[in-house]
Amino acid sequence: MDLKQFKPVHWVYNLLHYKSLRHNKIAFKKFDIRKPLIGSISSKDFYDKESKAWLDCGNSRDLTGSAEEFNNFPAWIQTKISYWSDNGFLILENFIEKGICDEINNEIERLVKNKLLKFNDSNKLMFAYKQSRLIKIITEKPELLAILKFILGKEVILFQTINFISGSEQRAHSDSIHMTTYPLGFLIACWLALEDTSSINGPLFYYPGSHKLPYLLNEDFNEGETKLKLGIKDYAEYEEKISEQIKTKGFSKTEFHAKKGDLLIWHGNLLHGGASIVDAGSTRKSMVMHYFAKDVVKYHEITQRPSLIRQK
Repeated sequence: MDLKQFKPVHWVYNLLHYKSLRHNKIAFKKFDIRKPLIGSISSKDFYDKESKAWLDCGNSRDLTGSAEEFNNFPAWIQTKISYWSDNGFLILENFIEKGICDEINNEIERLVKNKLLKFNDSNKLMFAYKQSRLIKIITEKPELLAILKFILGKEVILFQTINFISGSEQRAHSDSIHMTTYPLGFLIACWLALEDTSSINGPLFYYPGSHKLPYLLNEDFNEGETKLKLGIKDYAEYEEKISEQIKTKGFSKTEFHAKKGDLLIWHGNLLHGGASIVDAGSTRKSMVMHYFAKDVVKYHEITQRPSLIRQK
């Protein structure tokens, strides 16, 4: 029996981490959500299933030029942001110096060696920014936060970092099923190449334009939920549903053959994953950063847990 299927187990855990749920307090009041902060929450609690992010409600090629902050960006970044609505991603080449990437890799190696970071079941190293001042500085880089804030139209807050030593080989998915917001549309992610990637070491892949798909939520693939228990379908069935969408819509896969220091910023609903590793001995050192907008409800749709974010 998997105790994680029972909602009361989460409620107790949430109560023990109540301070990390207070970030939702203002949003609950703002959107008139009459539930306790420690309770389960999902899209079934909200009638609105459409993104409210400003660049999802219109086209960035039309909207960005009239925004005063747009003029603060260099022309090459302006061009990339202008096509955000069409593509659902943008790439910033050489965004982080190669020497800094090497420092991050050394820091990760040190943390793992000293057992301050441990691989989870998916070979991911979670929340390294909590252990490393260097990585935390990277996540708070003013040039990066300015871009993320402009795209979402709101201040952002870091939720997590994930470091990879090798490719994830994860099937196509949308981050929005894992990290969800109300209103929808206020999650954004970054992937930093900490070494060069190619077709042999399991590069990141994505489907341009797939962020325009309707958000796939529990009610679209799960069933059997009760007041005390989560639905009976598992994550693999979610992945199958995503695979069906890709085939039906005919999206084309793009692999990101990045150079060390390149940064990919993608929409929270963009379908992406990790390609197969051809060279079994190869590494694909990289770091993912997920950011929420500050003043929205932050939770995890598939597990119906509110997000734990410890405020400063």
